Amino acid sequence: MNDTLNTLLKRRSVRKYSDKPVENEKIEEVLKAGTYAPTASGKQSPTLVCITNKDDLNAAEVINADVMGKAGAHPFYGAPMAILVLGDADNGNTIYDGSLVMGNLMNAAASVGLGSCWIHRAKETFEREDGKALLKKWGLNGNYVGIGYCILGYTDEPFMADGPARKDNYVVYVK
Repeated sequence: MNDTLNTLLKRRSVRKYSDKPVENEKIEEVLKAGTYAPTASGKQSPTLVCITNKDDLNAAEVINADVMGKAGAHPFYGAPMAILVLGDADNGNTIYDGSLVMGNLMNAAASVGLGSCWIHRAKETFEREDGKALLKKWGLNGNYVGIGYCILGYTDEPFMADGPARKDNYVVYVK
């Protein structure tokens, strides 16, 4: 099996990270893969926000936990960084475009030896005033909708393993 298919079949979500920082070269490779995700009409509508600053990462995590109704929780699982995917709220395909970007980010992370996980509640986070204040702090003044956070980092937990058997009738052939 080739390396790409191996990564696609074996990548798993990671929920436990070390505090080892991710090298800039790996971050750039993952980001580049995200920017090459297919988008409707080639519009490249998503915006990727690379959050490596601990204070900003913590601020986003605090809001995310509050949205979840679990103040004080750690929904970013100790990851040392996250890539926030935002969509253009005026683009009817923004959720689909951003979701493809998220998939590329997670698969690219696995291919360079990093664990990752898609964290939800970005939509709700950036509908709130404190979320909008973060966007403004980061210099983002457009009409955005949060798609998701791709948390990234090193882990001792396996993220490249055989998963559970696939369900029956997962694929239906129409010939």
